[in-house]
Amino acid sequence: MSLAIPPGGVLASDEAPNVVGLLVPIMIVVLSGFLVTGLAMPVLPLHVHERLGLGEFVVGIVAGAQFAAALISRFWAGSFADRRGAKYAVVIGLLLAAASGLFYLLSLQFITAPIPSVMILIFGRAVLGAAESAMITGALSWGLAIGGAKNSGKVIAWVGTAMYAAFAGGAPAGSVLYARYGFSAIAMATTIIPLLTLLVIAPLASVAPAGHARSSFTRVLRTVAKPGVGLAFSSFGFGAITTFIALLFAQERWGNAWVAFTALSVSFILARILVGHLPDALGGARVALISVVIEAAGQVLIWLAPSPAWVFAGAALTGLGYSLVYPAFGVEALRDVPPQNRGLAMGAYTAFLDLALGIANPVLGAIANARTIRSAFIASALVILMAAVVAVSLMRSGTRRPA
Repeated sequence: MSLAIPPGGVLASDEAPNVVGLLVPIMIVVLSGFLVTGLAMPVLPLHVHERLGLGEFVVGIVAGAQFAAALISRFWAGSFADRRGAKYAVVIGLLLAAASGLFYLLSLQFITAPIPSVMILIFGRAVLGAAESAMITGALSWGLAIGGAKNSGKVIAWVGTAMYAAFAGGAPAGSVLYARYGFSAIAMATTIIPLLTLLVIAPLASVAPAGHARSSFTRVLRTVAKPGVGLAFSSFGFGAITTFIALLFAQERWGNAWVAFTALSVSFILARILVGHLPDALGGARVALISVVIEAAGQVLIWLAPSPAWVFAGAALTGLGYSLVYPAFGVEALRDVPPQNRGLAMGAYTAFLDLALGIANPVLGAIANARTIRSAFIASALVILMAAVVAVSLMRSGTRRPA
């Protein structure tokens, strides 16, 4: 039996029973849809550099095409979800993801002509970026409609956990596929998995758009700007670990750098599972303040680390703090946004994350290049603490209301 949900409404009351249980189908869709992104993460550089014989600069362009397209399409995806409904946005995202796989396959037909091949590949990556925007924005809008305003932090936390789990699981799976069957296997999986996910989404009840009176884009952007800036500052820690931990281990001649990534991921997911409800219960700004202080402490620990064990502890602490930042600031971003603008608001809010991850790596890289690799982590900690200033400002401006 399908679940009937009124336009922009929630189940029976603003706090739906068993919210996590109701979110499971949406989480499965996000997990499946973002798996294709995870599959390509570790193998694209190898394919472009080793198979096509192109340099690191081109590798960066190929990898960055998805980020750029995701950033540009966030606002369109949010507006589409608000106008046409969240389920339709997710469907469009899955179809675009499958199309990106077809472009991957097409690029392989020109494998002996590296430039045409990589141009097609770049276009496929851009299509996947647009797919990512539609999928996650639609899924978050869908979940928020089901869960209600009082559960917005929990919805954002659980849907986001499914996305990060897809990245974590897709990377090793992609490495195995590429080692055994080459990039064609990645292309086939990218095409097939989204189409199979459509079978999961088909029987789910859609959520009708919440009315027709919508705020302007600039008004919504102003509403989410301050929490978005807090999210951007806090994302430097995540970028520092994913980019510079391996270099730190190589410099210090330590082994098992992968443990740091595992520590980050495990603590991130566990925090979402165990305390993902706190932004709703305590208020987004308050939880964000505590979270960014914990995250900054993790970065300081890595900066001072005399041994790998300290780095692992710092990575786990960073993951623990960063885990609740997105839902905590997200609760504040949605505080004064009407239901008919949730999709646009989440698109605008998430765009700050895209922008931050695009800026953090080159900025921290320039600092590390000018000084030491460790300096990237203390610089990251200082930037993260700027997010604490944003959280305090949100608390003082009275945006938090009793839950």
